[in-house]
Amino acid sequence: MRLFALPFTSNNKTKVSNNLQIYPNSGIKKQKDMKHFFLAVTILLSKLAFGQTDQYSEVVKYYNTEKNFNGAVLVATNGQIDYLTGIGVSNRQSGTTMDAKTKFKIASITKSFTAVLILQLYQQGKIDLNANFGKYYPTYKGEAKDKVTIKHLLTYSSGIPNSVEKLEMKPYQLLLSIDEFIDKYCSGKLEFTPGEKSNYSNTEYTILHKIIENVSNKSFSSLLQENILNPLKMENTGLLNSKDIIPGLTSSYTIEDSTNLITSDQPYFIENYFGSAAMYSTVEDLLKFNNGIFNYTLFNESTTKLIIKPNEKLDNAALSGLWYSDGYGIFNKPFTYRTGGLLGSCSNWIHSIGDKKTIIVFNNTNGTNLYEFSEQLYLVSTGQKATIPSPNK
Repeated sequence: MRLFALPFTSNNKTKVSNNLQIYPNSGIKKQKDMKHFFLAVTILLSKLAFGQTDQYSEVVKYYNTEKNFNGAVLVATNGQIDYLTGIGVSNRQSGTTMDAKTKFKIASITKSFTAVLILQLYQQGKIDLNANFGKYYPTYKGEAKDKVTIKHLLTYSSGIPNSVEKLEMKPYQLLLSIDEFIDKYCSGKLEFTPGEKSNYSNTEYTILHKIIENVSNKSFSSLLQENILNPLKMENTGLLNSKDIIPGLTSSYTIEDSTNLITSDQPYFIENYFGSAAMYSTVEDLLKFNNGIFNYTLFNESTTKLIIKPNEKLDNAALSGLWYSDGYGIFNKPFTYRTGGLLGSCSNWIHSIGDKKTIIVFNNTNGTNLYEFSEQLYLVSTGQKATIPSPNK
């Protein structure tokens, strides 16, 4: 909850009767009364804010102790932070603990950054969303080149097979250039007519990464820095490379389903995920990105409305890499959402459109239901009581 001062305008002033005698010190008394009034209001709001903070903390502590949550949490209203914390273990080998500034692999939340770069090129008139993507990627070797549009790629409806899914981590354990990766894993024959349905995969956004570089004549990392990270002052976000040492980047851990044992993630080359899942960030930086979209900083208003508009025929996928829902579970108002999951690196980002609540949760294990966790945080943010077991139980 944010503290605020009640406005005192001419409409609040009390009229004085012509028959009322005014004493010299009455003005001073009124000023003292007003000071006491504002002090009382401030104290009341402070108590409410601290009470809400305690409720958030109870929820976070419960998910840490009972649900394997080790990560960072942010709740905001209208782009302003209401609650921010980090909890748990960042590196189990050294015993390093989490804080709100800890950096995380954000996995598929990366896709929304890729979508923004594509849509900025669209707004600049450099890309036609309805054009076949071969226009911008003439060396692509698959049959999708002249049948699949940019819009199909953005909404996971290209029909290009998700070849890597059955291979699990193998495609990411041999370092490949983006051209080699696309040729090997993203160029198969179409499995269904483009636009017929949405079939989520990393394939489309790996291709979009390549298209961004072709159209801009810049590296993905450079354009990301110039067009998003610098303007939004996102100083703790970037594209990952397995050779890089990123200060403050958490390790991630996989919880085995059968044994509940926590192990280090198996090794892989994060750069092989390209524009589909290869970025890192903090919860505060992601709020800046959230605000950049919904406050019309990254796009004009008409483009923003276009990119968050859901496509009902394609599982409500929006052009921004987000999904849209009219309401689900405790989130009973329209919201957009984006999840990320890469072994133990798991993330959840929800923006409730009507009441402008933003909830961002990053975790370094795969053992927590982050949507359920976000629902509990949303209850507290809207003045309701969380439905977790009480501490004494």
